[in-house]
Amino acid sequence: MTTCAEIYVSGYVQGVGYRMFAKRNADILGLKGYAANLQDGRVKILAMGQYEDIERYLKKLREGPRLSIVRDLSIKWIEQGADCNQFIIR
Repeated sequence: MTTCAEIYVSGYVQGVGYRMFAKRNADILGLKGYAANLQDGRVKILAMGQYEDIERYLKKLREGPRLSIVRDLSIKWIEQGADCNQFIIR
């Protein structure tokens, strides 16, 4: 079943390649959506795909790239996100 998750990642996640890490892992799992830096230092991710794939993705996001420090993931399951045909970095 296709679903959508709005994810906010906090910690040391800007300037360390986190958005590229998020895109690379989304592409591997066939997810659509985007990753964007927020002014408050968090990264916002919208991930659309199969529920099981998003669950796998969340595990990777908790790890993050080598230089990051992920303190928290806030996840909100939503009906439908933006209409995306790929995963992009904003």
